[in-house]
Amino acid sequence: METLWFYLKLGFWHVIDWEGLDHFYFIITLAMPFAFYQGKKLLWWVTLFTLGHTFSLVGNFYAGITFSAYWIELLIPITIGLNAITLFFPSQHEMMLSKSFFFPFITLVFGVIHGLGFGRYFTMLIPQDAVSLSLFSFAVGVELAQIMIVLGVLILSYIITHKFRQSKKKWEFLVGAMILSQALGMIFERI
Repeated sequence: METLWFYLKLGFWHVIDWEGLDHFYFIITLAMPFAFYQGKKLLWWVTLFTLGHTFSLVGNFYAGITFSAYWIELLIPITIGLNAITLFFPSQHEMMLSKSFFFPFITLVFGVIHGLGFGRYFTMLIPQDAVSLSLFSFAVGVELAQIMIVLGVLILSYIITHKFRQSKKKWEFLVGAMILSQALGMIFERI
């Protein structure tokens, strides 16, 4: 039970790490185009991101799959920036949120990239006698934190657009611009 709880908390705080906000920013940009009535689809996309993140941890641990830390650390803010840019084009959101498999697939791939950034560190932490439990509970912690962020985004977006009667397009543009500026800062730091 200690292992389950330890890795669940580790997964949760991995996402809500104020010293490494890349995961946090990505989930915000992922959730922004959605509304409460699209919650089921949003939850599916968030879970795809978690699955991609977990696949890379599993691949790193069991198969020793690693990539250049330089390139992964550079790709992570690029994924955030690409997601933030989509917030500048709200007229395209219906296409993104339609039944197309392209954007969910990209979300899965971006999850793999983010997981590769954490894989080496996670491999050092995982106990040999509880690998499956550790990976599972870590993934559950990641998913719980992401759901918390998503709920926060949906609630805040609702308040901004319905209670304060601000344009959803302007709200998304503002959030996209703020997160894109952070992503560009991370990219230039890592070049």
